[in-house]
Amino acid sequence: MSLRRAVQSVVLALALPLILIATWWFTTANSTSFYFPPLKTIVETFQPTWLEDPVSNSRIVTEAIPSLGRLMAGYLLALVAGVGLGVAIGSSAKLRAFTEPVMEFFRAIPPPVLIPILMLFAGIGTQMKILVIMWGCIWPILLNTVEGVRGLDEILRDTARCYRMRRTSALFHLIIRGASPQIVTGARQALSIAIILMVISEMFAANNGLGFTIVQFQRSFAIPEMWSGIILLGLLGVVLALIFRAIEWPALAWYRGYRQAQRGGE
Repeated sequence: MSLRRAVQSVVLALALPLILIATWWFTTANSTSFYFPPLKTIVETFQPTWLEDPVSNSRIVTEAIPSLGRLMAGYLLALVAGVGLGVAIGSSAKLRAFTEPVMEFFRAIPPPVLIPILMLFAGIGTQMKILVIMWGCIWPILLNTVEGVRGLDEILRDTARCYRMRRTSALFHLIIRGASPQIVTGARQALSIAIILMVISEMFAANNGLGFTIVQFQRSFAIPEMWSGIILLGLLGVVLALIFRAIEWPALAWYRGYRQAQRGGE
């Protein structure tokens, strides 16, 4: 990528956020509303609220880190289970027909509805929150994996059988790799769901976490602090999306080359 294209990409990526921030800043500059304070006030509140000294006792450490730990645990469990089950179901027409009605039933149940039920079985601790995140994240990963495996070219499967490719090699180099664009799509959708469920699960019977802290600010009418927590959630979402893209880019390099070759041959 040339320097000019790189600069253009950065400008395009930052243009809309800067416009929105400037609009928020100037439209609320003279705000006297208790519930919608000026953005300047929220920004001034951010540092003492989340980054006060000493650093070891800041809310970033005591609230954000536990939230991220639960998010990553639930997300990774959903990723492993979703890809594993998706490959098995997508590879077998009989298993797919057997499980499809059940999958459609459970995917239609909103994960927050299950929080009171999970509290009965898993308690009110970290385990319950991880299960909520996992339950919500597994469906986009599972369903996209099933469709990705189903969409594999039958000629590739026949070629692998003709060359007597070992099952483990076929699994990783043919099935999972061939379905990886769909798997990545499901994983990207699940990441957004994980952030939402992380916050919702921490609003029920919790004593730490970003969701718990934001609700506490709201209940104590610390409105600028509440808004600063919402902004922090958005920033964490951006950081996680950038990390996801940094992993996705090399993982799907082969797919981008394949698509370019297809367009070049047309």
